[in-house]
Amino acid sequence: MLTFAAAVFLLIVTPGPGVLTTAGVGAAYGYPIGFRYVLGLFLGTNLVGLAVITGFAAFVLTLPYVRLVLTILSFGYLMYLAAKIAFAGSNLAFIKATREPNVATGVMLQIINPKAYAVNTALYTGFAFYPDNWMIEVGTKIVISNLIWIPIHIAWLWAGVSLTKLSLSAGKQRMINYAMAAALVGVVVLAIIAAQ
Repeated sequence: MLTFAAAVFLLIVTPGPGVLTTAGVGAAYGYPIGFRYVLGLFLGTNLVGLAVITGFAAFVLTLPYVRLVLTILSFGYLMYLAAKIAFAGSNLAFIKATREPNVATGVMLQIINPKAYAVNTALYTGFAFYPDNWMIEVGTKIVISNLIWIPIHIAWLWAGVSLTKLSLSAGKQRMINYAMAAALVGVVVLAIIAAQ
C-alpha cells in the first residue's frame, strides 16, 4: 500500500496538463476561480478513474486504430508540453489561461488529458495489495489517490499564485522550466512502461 501511495504521489505531482493549468489559473485569476477550476479537475480525474476501473477506457483502447491514434496523440502531446516548457526561455512556463475557467473547464480538461488516463491505468491496474477482495482494493485506491491528489493540486495552485509575485532571475526561471520538462518526460517514460 505504501508503494501505491508513493506511485500516486510521483505520478500526480509531476507536471502535466492538469497541474500546469492549475498553476496558470492561479497566476492569472487567483484563489477563488482557481479553487473552482481544481474542483472541476477533481471531478474529471475521478470520471477518468471510473472509466478505467469499469473497463470502458480499456474497451475503447481495444479498437486497434483508436488505440494507436490515441497513444500517438497522447505521447506526442506530453512531449510537446515538455518541449514547450523546456524552451520557454526565462519566463516561467506555466500554461496560461486565456479565459476565466470554471468547474466544467476543469472536468473537460481531465477527460481529454492523456496523462490522466495513463496515471489512472497505471494505478488501478497495478499495485495489487488486496488480491482477494477487488472492491476493497479499488475503494482503498480511490481514497488514497484523492487524499494525495487534493493537496498536490492545491500546492500547484498556490505555486501559480505565489511565483508570479517573486522576482526570480532569468537563470532560476530557466532551471525551473528544465526541471518541469524533465518531470514531464519522466511521465511519458512511466506511461510507456505501464503500457507494456
